[in-house]
Amino acid sequence: MEQQASLTNSWSLSAKVKDYMQLMKFTLSFTVVFSCVVCYQLAPNIAEINWKMTIILFVAGMLVTGSANAINQAEEKDTDAVMKRTANRPVASGRMSINEAWTFATIAGVIGLVMMYYYFNPLSAIVSLISLGLYAFVYTPLKKINSISVLVGAFPGALPCLIGWTAATNDLSMGGWILFGIQFLWQFPHFWAIAWVAHADYSRAGFKLLPADKGPTTFTAVQSILYSILMIPVGLLPYFIGMSGMVSFIILIIANLFILWQCIRLYREMDVKAARRVMFSSYIYLPIVLLALLADKL
Repeated sequence: MEQQASLTNSWSLSAKVKDYMQLMKFTLSFTVVFSCVVCYQLAPNIAEINWKMTIILFVAGMLVTGSANAINQAEEKDTDAVMKRTANRPVASGRMSINEAWTFATIAGVIGLVMMYYYFNPLSAIVSLISLGLYAFVYTPLKKINSISVLVGAFPGALPCLIGWTAATNDLSMGGWILFGIQFLWQFPHFWAIAWVAHADYSRAGFKLLPADKGPTTFTAVQSILYSILMIPVGLLPYFIGMSGMVSFIILIIANLFILWQCIRLYREMDVKAARRVMFSSYIYLPIVLLALLADKL
């Protein structure tokens, strides 16, 4: 009986940990914090990797990002429940109460912001707070009102680059804004491709994420092309201000042209398959670009 009780408790603990991982959207949070950490390392005053500070930044970033995602799920409990891809989230499924999600979000957010303030500087904590607030309290409710939510959401989506930069430099200098710009523009073809693929699910929940009211149209594809074109000159700026060398310069050109080509294919083919290609291309674009910049510096 004791062994059975122990196994039950172990299973319950494992299930609870899994729920909290889902609540903070661990994979998404990891991706966001990855860009923050890389941009921290790209700062000019970081000569070599300090593993202690890197780990602290990673933990703090995961806490702040996890807090924002937990608030998002608490606020979108009902809409998550009607979408196939989100119905099994802990709050939407009823496995976790809204109060529990808010408690986690509050504790994680406060600890993460304090860590940014104490171990790095007040500026990085302020930018982190702005990012959390924009995502949780502006972008999240705006998704049901107007497709401009994608533009608004692109700011907290790109601010991790600036958070990493300010954590290292304690200023809002040009290098940080360029990294912010790269990630800011990348989000438009990325999120529109996701919204295209999951259009039926999002429509069922009342989300307005595509730029055209009629759903996946040529207008969305054209907008994706335009933002992909804008990504090209912004992606070359690190080279021209001396942040990177020729190797990353070439890699960024190839990566940007590849995204542009996928968006052009979306315009020509106008189907979910083409949108999925844009989506998966965007998934690999960001780590390739950031790691290319980092490798050039190291």
